[in-house]
Amino acid sequence: MPSAKYWIEHLHLEPHPEGGYFRESYRSQGIIPASGLPTYIGSRNYATCIYYLLPGNEFSAFHRLKSDEVWHFYDGCSLNLHIVLPEGTLITKVLGKIFETGESLQHVVPAYHWFAAKPTDSDSYSLAGCTMSPGFDVKDFELGIFEELTKQYPQHTDFIRLLVKA
Repeated sequence: MPSAKYWIEHLHLEPHPEGGYFRESYRSQGIIPASGLPTYIGSRNYATCIYYLLPGNEFSAFHRLKSDEVWHFYDGCSLNLHIVLPEGTLITKVLGKIFETGESLQHVVPAYHWFAAKPTDSDSYSLAGCTMSPGFDVKDFELGIFEELTKQYPQHTDFIRLLVKA
C-alpha cells in the first residue's frame, strides 16, 4: 500500500482547514443561477469533487455543509464518519473495503448534518474523495464550535471534545 506521503505528493494535496489534506479535482463549468437556489447566497457550480487524505493521527473536525456530500473510499485504512442526526442521535458509518463488517465504498452525508471523520488506524491514513452538488462554496461551510455543539448535544460532550478544533 502506498504511503500517505506518496498520495500527498502525487495528488498534489495541500493542508485542509478542518484537518488532513485535499485538492479539488473537478469543478463543473455549468452554473446554477442564484434564482434557482433559494437557500443559498449566490450561484453555484453544478458539482465539485475533491481528493481528501487524513493521516491516522488526525481528524476532520465537526462541520456541516448546505449540500449533500458523497464520500468515496479509495485507499488506506477504514474511515469512520461520525454524523449527528437532526434529533441528536450520533451514528458512525464506516468507509472501507471490508464489506463483511458493514463497511461501504460510499456514503452520503446529508446537508445540514454535523459530522466529523477519523481513520480507524492511527498508524495509517485514509484516502477518500468527496463530491457535492450544488458544488462547494466556502459560504456553505460551517466549522463546529465546541460550546455551541455541546449546548445543542450535551449527551455527546466527551465525544465532541475529541473532534473539534481548538
